[in-house]
Amino acid sequence: MVKTLHDMFVLGLPIAEKVLRPITVYFFLIAGLRVAGKRELAQLNPLDLVVLLTLSNTVQNAIIGDDNSVTGGIIGATTLLVINYVVVRFLFEHEKLERLVEGDPDVLIENGVIRQDRLRKELISRVELEAAAHKQGFASLDEIDRAILDPGGSICFLAKKPTPEAERHGELIARLDRISAQLSALR
Repeated sequence: MVKTLHDMFVLGLPIAEKVLRPITVYFFLIAGLRVAGKRELAQLNPLDLVVLLTLSNTVQNAIIGDDNSVTGGIIGATTLLVINYVVVRFLFEHEKLERLVEGDPDVLIENGVIRQDRLRKELISRVELEAAAHKQGFASLDEIDRAILDPGGSICFLAKKPTPEAERHGELIARLDRISAQLSALR
């Protein structure tokens, strides 16, 4: 029982190493996800989800080392939370550096025209783009004026607005329908 408690709470590695390991992995993952692109963050398909889920398991030993103690795990988790807090606050104050780390938004549809070069760059298929549009309530891509892939991986869709001519046409049709209804009522 005493040995179990000892193994559970006594660190197998120096505290400095327990702090440096998660910091190193944290910055590696930021760089890796930046290079991999916004798609990895968007989780647009099952393959990307599998990569993200296994990534955490892959770097687990790099973070904790040969130490499986609760204390070591708490130190590693606390380090990750603190470093994330510090980096997020720092980037908030330094917009240019934040854009360098997170990247810029990418326009996937402009004026109703799908930009195939941007889809290809982000490795997003038309089917995946349509599925994302459907999740936001669009029946088809024909309804979309602009689609933007945000640095965080989400896609924002903006609907086409009717032209003034189309609005006038709709108003005229509505008036004609009302006149027809009034004529029918008079007969």
